Amino acid sequence: GGGIFTKAADVGADLVGKIEANIPEDDPRNPAVIADLVGDNVGDCAARGADLFESIAAEIISAMILGATMAKKSNLTDQEMTGFMMFPLVVHCMDLVVSGIGIISVARDAPPGTPPEDPLEVMKKGYMVTLSLAVVGFGVACYTMLNVASVPGAWIYFFGCGMIGMLSAYLFVWISQYYTDYKYKPVRQVAEASTTGHGTNVIAGVALGMESTAMPVLVISIAIISAYWCGKMSGLTDQYGAPCGGLFGTAVATMGMLSTAAYVLAMDIFGPIADNAGGIVEMSQQPAQVRDITDQLDSVGNTTKATTKGFAIGSAALASFLLFSAYMDEVSSFTGKPFVTVDIAVPEVFVGGLLGSMLVYLFSAWACKAVGKSAQEVVEEVRRQFLERPGIMTYLEKPDHARCVSIVAASALREMTAPGLLAVSMPIVVGVTFRQVGLATGQVNLGPQVVAGFLMFATVAGILMALFLNTAGGAWDNAKKYVETGAL
Repeated sequence: GGGIFTKAADVGADLVGKIEANIPEDDPRNPAVIADLVGDNVGDCAARGADLFESIAAEIISAMILGATMAKKSNLTDQEMTGFMMFPLVVHCMDLVVSGIGIISVARDAPPGTPPEDPLEVMKKGYMVTLSLAVVGFGVACYTMLNVASVPGAWIYFFGCGMIGMLSAYLFVWISQYYTDYKYKPVRQVAEASTTGHGTNVIAGVALGMESTAMPVLVISIAIISAYWCGKMSGLTDQYGAPCGGLFGTAVATMGMLSTAAYVLAMDIFGPIADNAGGIVEMSQQPAQVRDITDQLDSVGNTTKATTKGFAIGSAALASFLLFSAYMDEVSSFTGKPFVTVDIAVPEVFVGGLLGSMLVYLFSAWACKAVGKSAQEVVEEVRRQFLERPGIMTYLEKPDHARCVSIVAASALREMTAPGLLAVSMPIVVGVTFRQVGLATGQVNLGPQVVAGFLMFATVAGILMALFLNTAGGAWDNAKKYVETGAL
């Protein structure tokens, strides 16, 4: 709902204000300007925080399940099992401490006469402080909580898994900056495509979004495989002598990636703060040089927002792999039968995968339609106020900003109902339906297998769709900022 709110208000305000009424962005005469500024907080602060909270909560729960399962298989002592179970909670407590120190390292007053610094570079320095402290804290946590008497060197391999996750987090930050900052070639190519018309701009932006999925997927793929094998080499084995630390190694990599989540979330919230600061500058009619400063901050904010979204997508991808493994463990425990593989050559399982992929596109379509419907209501309201109150344009009358805020809020909540119900109900419907099919055809375990295929394909399609939409949107936004600098 937060995303629908912010985009509907943004689209509605700009379509009428900038295009039809020919007034600047964030002009106080625009009845939807406050809704636009509120939307930045709703969508980019609250919604992203909820997204990362979900990823962290899912990772903690799945890591605790996998840690307890592995410790039981390895016949560890109760004290050692407790260490593996509590490890995720300790890591995220450490995240709050190291991220706080990183934020403090950035929050300082520059001495008088200091030349202006690139805001993004300043934040990246703070991120490096946070990341460095996280490496030290992670190593201490691994040594104290994952030290197994029967396999003394196991904690070192799990520490290596954490380093894989941290490296992945850094690469996600760098990749997002490369594709969304106008200092680099991709965004400039989109801006240059605008010189030949709207169509070439759209083509270049879509192509950039599609291209931007490649590097993150490679990073995720290498991280999952590397962490799995690093965990498997830890030396922990089950009662049959088979290595059993692979899945927990992947869990530790996810914890490593999310060990700086608080700082990355702070970088994300920088975006809407800078955006709203620019709006306040415009509404209070400050000098042009002040707006130039806030525009630069806004451009950096677009990059940090895209960075956080990419970080959230990557962490969600790793966390979903853990949840998928935890799901298979739970099915095995519930049915009393081993459930270690999902055979997509079974027609019903393959169909479940198709339905999972379809869910991603159908959900995205309904979400886009919801934004369009909400934006139409805002457009109609802004047009009505301009028509019925001509004094708004001459500052003789005040626009009804509250009316637009209430329209967007009500519309966003109403329009999110269908996509939300779709995402929640479809896995249940698929599982129950194919369970009955399995009982009718003698395939007792068909329902869980189809749901596993459904989740697997939905995760893959969702990761690619999210990366495409996130990066293309950020690149288009900063291509506009690049044009506004007068570079073209």
